[in-house]
Amino acid sequence: MSEKSAGDSGTRGDSSPEPDADTAKGAADDRPTVYDLAPDCTLEDAEVDALYHAEVNGVVDYGVFVDVSDALSGLVHESNLDGDYDVGDRLITRLTEVKENGDVAFDDEALDDYRTETVAHEPTLSRVRGLSPGDEVTVEGEVVQAKQTGGPTIFAVADASGVVSCAAFEEAGVRAYPDISVGDMVHVSGVVETRENALQLEVDALKRLPDARAAEARERFEAALDERAAPADVEPLVEWAAFEPIHQDLRELARVLRRTVLAGRPIRVRHHADGDGMCAAIPVQLALENFVQEVHEDPDAARHLFKRLPSKAPYYEMEDVTRDLNFALEGRARHGQKLPFLLMLDNGSTEEDVPAYENLTHYDIPIAAVDHHHPDPEAVEPLLDAHVNPYLHGEDYRVTTGMMCVELARLIDPSITGELEHVPAVAGLSDRSKAEAMDDYVALAEGAGYDESDLLDIGEALDYAAHWLRYSEGKTLVNDALNVGCEDEERHEELVEFLSERAERDVDRQLDALDDHVEHERLASGAHLYRVDLDEYAHRFTYPAPGKTTGELHDTRVKETGDPVITIGYGPDFCVLRSDGVRLDIPNMVTELNGELPEAGVSGGGHLVVGSIKFVKGRRSAVIETLIEKMAEAEIDEALSSTAVIDD
Repeated sequence: MSEKSAGDSGTRGDSSPEPDADTAKGAADDRPTVYDLAPDCTLEDAEVDALYHAEVNGVVDYGVFVDVSDALSGLVHESNLDGDYDVGDRLITRLTEVKENGDVAFDDEALDDYRTETVAHEPTLSRVRGLSPGDEVTVEGEVVQAKQTGGPTIFAVADASGVVSCAAFEEAGVRAYPDISVGDMVHVSGVVETRENALQLEVDALKRLPDARAAEARERFEAALDERAAPADVEPLVEWAAFEPIHQDLRELARVLRRTVLAGRPIRVRHHADGDGMCAAIPVQLALENFVQEVHEDPDAARHLFKRLPSKAPYYEMEDVTRDLNFALEGRARHGQKLPFLLMLDNGSTEEDVPAYENLTHYDIPIAAVDHHHPDPEAVEPLLDAHVNPYLHGEDYRVTTGMMCVELARLIDPSITGELEHVPAVAGLSDRSKAEAMDDYVALAEGAGYDESDLLDIGEALDYAAHWLRYSEGKTLVNDALNVGCEDEERHEELVEFLSERAERDVDRQLDALDDHVEHERLASGAHLYRVDLDEYAHRFTYPAPGKTTGELHDTRVKETGDPVITIGYGPDFCVLRSDGVRLDIPNMVTELNGELPEAGVSGGGHLVVGSIKFVKGRRSAVIETLIEKMAEAEIDEALSSTAVIDD
């Protein structure tokens, strides 16, 4: 019966008979089902007493061997054959027995009418977290990176438990599985090995899931990510009613950031290069790097997936966004990475950030901002995926970004709480916060071993380091200065002493140079106004920079007078503003100046008591004189005075 073709009868392929009237109306189809296994199906996809399409692969005296898939074969004993077969003949078989030694027995079945149902391979899936060298596994997940090396192609595959590197080799430097792209849902099978102290799956097979199965897998994947992305259940370090709604916003952002790590997307942080900005960025960096290491099997993953950079301006400059975008696009081209998630800290809330954000809208780059500058929510929120700012809840700049980001870091990784108890106080003192919770934060720091002079010295050391680092991260240096992620307590103390003393020396030298050139007048409101030309009378291109110089000069005058004080330090095309006991709405002043002096090109912003403005050099006099007129009309507000007594 070499022409026997029982496997083609019934309803397989196009040979289906016309359904009868009852079947056409939806009646149940009670014909026997014959399963057609996909080539990669194994014994796990079959079951005893089920019917299967098979093909003869060998003929022996005692029967025929048949394949029901590439991976599943067995014997039809001669006593169970319904005729003679040759290699290549097809037949319908019934799986009758799986023996203890793994051999599979089939019977030959003669059927005139049946229906065929295809069966896809359903491998036993392993979670990335828990893989061990030597395991033969199949992982289901999303391809989050596809990197070509000089040897194999490295695919990073993420499931909800973690991310593992998968090495597939075609030939040296040649892309393996060129049809597989970042974002595909796949099954990847192979043996787990150890490469350079990291687990790596040596790929035997990598398949993109068909659309329907991919959609189901994607739904499971996203649901599992949502569950694991849940932030830690921790309360703020101090009890503070004003902070409660902000804390809820931080919880949602922590969820987004944890989910970003789980999905294998890089994170890029931009933060203001001052004490508060670094008190914000360093805890978040430590928390996220810890979580990256928890998720990824590669011990170097944090170095590749997290990048922190300072910004000199209190907003996202086009120079910075262009560098960031170029870095991200190069990472995608060279390393097969997803484009990053951008996290803005201590900047990113104002209309000045909009051009940079709009530049990123051309690409798939999500953005979040945690900031305490006076925001322009109507301008920035259409471009942000998350926005945390105390002004959005009726609070103000006294809730510093460092205070908020310590809580954000704890929501991401609560295990680092012990390292962060002094950081909110450093942030608050660095930014001269008059928040009612400052006493509690200072007390918390004292409990961790830091008195107020220690906290002030750390803030000075951070400022000094930030000045000389300029656009560099300086990770180890600033971590050691802040004593977060620092491995040597003695080094921290020596470093802070050295940097803070150098900072104090340079500040004293700067104030000595300025002292004889500071102009003073008493405004109609009773406030003192001090102003000085920093371009003419300050040491340039050294520490302290114009902003710090103006702040230090301002503090000396506040201590001397005990009255409301406004200080302006200016250069050819900029001025830095500080006030104490005077309510300066600097963002509104910038808006008014643009309306009154449109040719001056005024830009800038800040808080109620701190700000900076840029303008066209030739219109400096007009801008400063108009600004002073507005300051003279500003309301005296004792609550904004550094000498005010805070009610607990």
